[in-house]
Amino acid sequence: MQILVNGERHDVRATTLNALLDEMGYDATTRIATAVDGCFVAATRRAGFALHEGAQVEILAPMQGG
Repeated sequence: MQILVNGERHDVRATTLNALLDEMGYDATTRIATAVDGCFVAATRRAGFALHEGAQVEILAPMQGG
């Protein structure tokens, strides 16, 4: 399936957000924020959150500095 991840097109096998994170190489302990089609998805909902063709996924890692 083709989706957008942080604005870049990807062909993925994942059907859930959690599986996508695994496929993209994110470790389960990495602290990130996720959104699909502009809506925040809490970490507790990722395993059951189904992706669809053309989904727009944002994966954000916290940054330090100022």
